[in-house]
Amino acid sequence: MAQRRGVVALDVGGTKIACGLLLPDGQILFQRTVPTCQESAEASIGQLQGLVEEAIESAPRDLVAAALGIVIPGWVNRGNRTVWAPNIAGWDHLPLEKILGERLPVPIILDSDRSGYVKGESWMGVARGLSDVVFLAVGTGIGAGIMCSGRIIHGHDDLAGAVGWLALNPRFQQSYAQMGCFEAEASGNSVGRKGASVLGATAESATASDVVAAAISGSERAAAILDEVSVYLGMGVANLVSTLNPEMVVLGGGLFQSGSLLLEKVRREFERWAQPFAAERVRVELSSLGEHAALYGAARLALDNV
Repeated sequence: MAQRRGVVALDVGGTKIACGLLLPDGQILFQRTVPTCQESAEASIGQLQGLVEEAIESAPRDLVAAALGIVIPGWVNRGNRTVWAPNIAGWDHLPLEKILGERLPVPIILDSDRSGYVKGESWMGVARGLSDVVFLAVGTGIGAGIMCSGRIIHGHDDLAGAVGWLALNPRFQQSYAQMGCFEAEASGNSVGRKGASVLGATAESATASDVVAAAISGSERAAAILDEVSVYLGMGVANLVSTLNPEMVVLGGGLFQSGSLLLEKVRREFERWAQPFAAERVRVELSSLGEHAALYGAARLALDNV
């Protein structure tokens, strides 16, 4: 009997790990999501191994898992084959590929979640079929997956897409030295921090979704915060459009779960700042895959390498 080929995909995050077994047409045959174990690096690696083994065992008899694609929220140094993910315990320049390669019977393709996002959306999402795409992920932090002529841009040290460090405010603040200007002004965490006084909460407990909800409910102060954040987001999108001239910028991450509320503000603002012809040609859209974008992207990375 001729065997079909599929791939296993892992979307690894600081709070949860999603695993899937996918076919080349994007059909998901198996999917499981578990909280990320933060006890130690060995504990979280054990989780990955167990999920992959479960996915492989779930495959129909006529299907072989040909590769494993993994995306992580951090720095994948392809030169020395290590990963650095500060929000996962013990993942400090960890030789993850080598460790898993000794335990699992499939070739491994490893990349950042930024690459996964843009790969996923260009394969099965709102940017399907496009080859020049930027995925701007705005959540706890800010990063961008960049695809030019169908190829992921990694940069000399695999740090391309660290757009949280875009300099958008000439008045330097000390917080910028820790996370970058764009991230300090417009990430989900920053929106929550800015809205703490409006919400009557602490900076640690306030969330971006709380600020969005308050704005929708009529809070003028919350709306003013979102207007300010939208300026930074629009400037960031404009810089990406003017520099990269993509066909589409996809907006994703927790901050954009509010849908069109922020989308329209960002569209208006970016048009003020971007190179006019590039701005006229590009589409700025919300992610259609949401939290599944990185899982699809991990699968596509694997499929591209088998």
